[in-house]
Amino acid sequence: MRKDVRILLVGEPKVGKTSLIMSLVSEEFPTVVPYRAEEITIPADVTPERVPTHIVDYSEAEQTDEQLFQEISKANVICIVYAVNNKTSIEKVTSHWIPLITENRDKDSRVPLILVGNKSDLVEHSSMETILPIMNQHSEIETCVECSAKNLKNISELFYYAQKAVLHPTGPLYCPERKDMKPLCVKALTRIFKVSDLDNDGILNDHELNFFQRTCFNTPLESQALEDVKNVVRKNLSDGVCDNGLTLKGFLFLHTLFIQRGRHETTWTVLRRFGYDDDLELNQDYLFPPLKLPPDCTTELNHNAYLFLQSIFDKHDKDRDCALSPEETRDLFDVFPYMPWGPDVNNTVCTNDQGWITYQGYLSQWTLTTYLDVQRCLEYLGYLGYSLVAEQESHASGITVTRAKKIDLQKKQTQRSVFRCNVFGDIGSGKSGFLQAFLGRNHTRQRTIREEHRSYYAISTTYVYGQEKYLLLHEVFPDFDYLSDADLACDIVCLVYDVSNPYSFEYCAKVFKQYFMDSKVPCMMIAAKSDLPEIKQMYGCSPLEFCRRHKMPPPQSFTCNTAAAPSRDIYTKLTTMAMYPHVSQADLKSSTFWLRASVGASVFAVLGFAMYRVLLKPR
Repeated sequence: MRKDVRILLVGEPKVGKTSLIMSLVSEEFPTVVPYRAEEITIPADVTPERVPTHIVDYSEAEQTDEQLFQEISKANVICIVYAVNNKTSIEKVTSHWIPLITENRDKDSRVPLILVGNKSDLVEHSSMETILPIMNQHSEIETCVECSAKNLKNISELFYYAQKAVLHPTGPLYCPERKDMKPLCVKALTRIFKVSDLDNDGILNDHELNFFQRTCFNTPLESQALEDVKNVVRKNLSDGVCDNGLTLKGFLFLHTLFIQRGRHETTWTVLRRFGYDDDLELNQDYLFPPLKLPPDCTTELNHNAYLFLQSIFDKHDKDRDCALSPEETRDLFDVFPYMPWGPDVNNTVCTNDQGWITYQGYLSQWTLTTYLDVQRCLEYLGYLGYSLVAEQESHASGITVTRAKKIDLQKKQTQRSVFRCNVFGDIGSGKSGFLQAFLGRNHTRQRTIREEHRSYYAISTTYVYGQEKYLLLHEVFPDFDYLSDADLACDIVCLVYDVSNPYSFEYCAKVFKQYFMDSKVPCMMIAAKSDLPEIKQMYGCSPLEFCRRHKMPPPQSFTCNTAAAPSRDIYTKLTTMAMYPHVSQADLKSSTFWLRASVGASVFAVLGFAMYRVLLKPR
């Protein structure tokens, strides 16, 4: 909403423009009227809308055409004043003033007009019969007010309507010719309806209507008031109420009714509460609230945000199969202006046998977005209405900014839940297979992935000492000379070589020596395609000797060419090393250490899935 309002009064000489302003300020008719009143500013605390208002007068005798054109371009609303007892001044509204205003405004900058019939004390008849056809011809005219500066009739109302025309304009909402709301308004209100439909059954029940009422107007509706609203809809629309709840058609009808009855400030209050600006676009301040992200820190979703996202999943998982079908996914993202998840997402997170994103995969993708692009995550939370539904100050309240990694290293402990593993390896070494195996896909399933749907990320949960953590794998493009800061910034490095290719290990050795040998980032060597015969690597020493020299754990054998889902043990080891980078190499080589770290992993994985099913039942 605008922070101030600038009202300009124009019209023929002697119609009473200056008298209207002076009568408003002094609350009495002036005995002496100057050619032009000085610009007046009314403080916010004495205006109905609590917004500072500037009132500007125009005098043909004192101002040039150029000065008039400048004022027209600066005005937020223009009052065209005519005298109800002067036909010429009425005719000049359409023959002179409206064309002049149109010519001196940008085509994209529509200014609302108020027609003001002054000197109503001098006639017994109304000018509305003459004015109504003019209003019908010009959609920019918000309203017409007949008043008297002498009798102080409708003076306050005139300036209230002018202020209202700026703060709550009809133009973006309603088309008078069609007597219906405009498409952008319908689109915005449809999103608001769907966000407020907390159980996604297509109707707003009494609980949801009260949530909506509290969100927008800070007060619930009494039971009788709710019934009265529904009865109004029932009388006018056969399918506006269903199962004693308000349908989308009924919801849109109510807002059409508000606008037609001159209560469009009600609709604007709703739109602005749900983040819309004067152009019915979601406000940038709403979508992107401020969030401080110091260097060396990462971003994660907090408990409240995960609960909210779980409720969103639950309300769209209609068949209760703990996965989102393509139709359910489209329905979930229907409140977005675009589809945020492409086919690559299905190859980034866990899916079921049909290729549908599972509950766990859904939360993983949100975790990935939050970690890699927190601004995009805030935008997505805004579309879903997180701050409104979760009753938070802004979407930023759903984000945790972790402490700097160097402090974690100093204290030898971390509260972080998401760990990044950058995966390096030469072309054909098995990096992509390593990522897909983390999502439970063996070589046979991986061969069904289309190249254009390929993902360079994979994220899922692992369990370390019974704690659920997210491991984010990122496949780094094997261009040795062009590794970016993002390629190097991670919690653990994974160096993958193909045991059946004698030249594969050399790339891993070079990457390690050039970028990670002197860093504090732990590294692990992966001997991929271990189901194939191992060939001696054409390098100065064996991979095992290389790891021993550089105090790394020995190479870990890995294959995704299995009948069942590949083993996840190696991913638990990676997460553990990322969580405890300070642990000595002696401990890392100890089988007891790895046993302690992975104890309960499978139990917790099964338990987590079972708990979700239990939680579904009472919902």
